[in-house]
Amino acid sequence: MVVHGEDGSVVRSERFVTAVCTCRRSKIYPLCDTSHREVRREG
Repeated sequence: MVVHGEDGSVVRSERFVTAVCTCRRSKIYPLCDTSHREVRREG
């Protein structure tokens, strides 16, 4: 998979399944590393 960023950056992933991060918490943004799972919602 190849992701082209708005700033012209290019990120490649050779993994069979790749998720794109939409929460921006990932340490490997723009790819998801499941960091969003660490945040707990109150209520």
